Amino acid sequence: MFQPEYERRLLQESVGDNREQLDLRCIPTRAGNQWARNFALAPGSSSENSAYACLLRNEFLDTKITSLDQCKQSTNVQAQTGDFKVREENRVYGFANGGLSPLRTPFANVSECSQRLLSISKRPTRRFPRLPFKILDAPELQNDFYLNLIDWSSESSLVVGLGCSAYLWSAVSGQVTRLCDFSQEDNLVTAVSWHGGGRQVAIGTLSGHVSIWDAEKQKELNRLDGHLGRVTALAWRGNSLASGSRDRSILERDVRCPPTHITRCLRGHKHEVCGLQWSPNQRYLASGGNDNRLLVWTENWPEPIYAFVQHKAVVKALAWSPHKSGLLASGGGTADRCLRFWNVLNGKPVQCIDTGAQISNLAWARESAELVTTHGQALPQVIVWRYPSLKQVVRLSGHTQRVLYLAVSPDSESIVTGGADETLRFWTVFSKQKPPKVPSSVLSLYQCMR
Repeated sequence: MFQPEYERRLLQESVGDNREQLDLRCIPTRAGNQWARNFALAPGSSSENSAYACLLRNEFLDTKITSLDQCKQSTNVQAQTGDFKVREENRVYGFANGGLSPLRTPFANVSECSQRLLSISKRPTRRFPRLPFKILDAPELQNDFYLNLIDWSSESSLVVGLGCSAYLWSAVSGQVTRLCDFSQEDNLVTAVSWHGGGRQVAIGTLSGHVSIWDAEKQKELNRLDGHLGRVTALAWRGNSLASGSRDRSILERDVRCPPTHITRCLRGHKHEVCGLQWSPNQRYLASGGNDNRLLVWTENWPEPIYAFVQHKAVVKALAWSPHKSGLLASGGGTADRCLRFWNVLNGKPVQCIDTGAQISNLAWARESAELVTTHGQALPQVIVWRYPSLKQVVRLSGHTQRVLYLAVSPDSESIVTGGADETLRFWTVFSKQKPPKVPSSVLSLYQCMR
């Protein structure tokens, strides 16, 4: 029988209203189908760890995957039922206007597990060059763990101590210049460090004096005396220079003052001082020595505020985090091999991991929560770590002998390492985070109207 026109319209309107309220769907039931097996045989389903594959498993096979790690582990997922049904129990509901109605979210039509999966912001895959992009020969680069013989300036100039001389290498032009030569004094270069401005460089020597040079004019500006042993560590703070020596002392001096003027002398180590680093805010000075001790000093106080003794070997590798105030990282020698983190605001250890090899240097990335370590003895490699998970991002091999020296480029993307194999190798290890795109609008304050 044919229904009258007004009854047909009334029925359509009634069914439409109920359909909006109950969210009814016309989904056929296909019993007996082996969806788990068919999903595995489907084209393109081999990428088990893709977010799309996990989403399909949740919606069609009724799995409970909420992370990509679970998807990697569940390679053999069995479906609980062979039917396609509307899973009302997995829908997310909320009480709105006194009634039960689906929440208005971007993923309201999928299960709760799928919503969590879709909310994960997947980190883009980074591709690391496994080989150095440049290799330079460095004859007479000393095979001494306690020295610091390379540094990279803010003007993209590299200073390297080779034997009794210090050389400059321009990363822009590739030109090599010999800055100074102490061969007539039979005096080896034992430490180098650039001033923050990139024009002056401090050079520590075997005899114990520190020479300040103007890199552009290639002229010695000052020669600082005071140490009774070789100078192995240097750290600038403005025009003030801190130097650590085999005589177990740390001298802080203003390079503009006469050579004999000493601002303060710090004594806390029982053996050679081989690591010095000022914190980014210039308030704390960290020192590491051959006595396995890590000391933290503060301005206008003669004694260290903290003395960390957890390392079981020499502490040379030191670096302050540029992202978190008061966070200090340190690395131990052969008998220790541990990478440790400290909070100098409360004097407590934060984390520790055994790297498996001697740690000679470490440095933080400026644009990302990562750091790089160089290693010697059993593992002559360069390792990039993600902080705070301390997961290894990449291992870089190339040096045939232990890696002793490290410097970071001004843009914080590349590093240069020096090894006992008398080579300098340049690596790309860090990446800059791109700033978020600002949507253009005619209503923007910075948008030109005409």
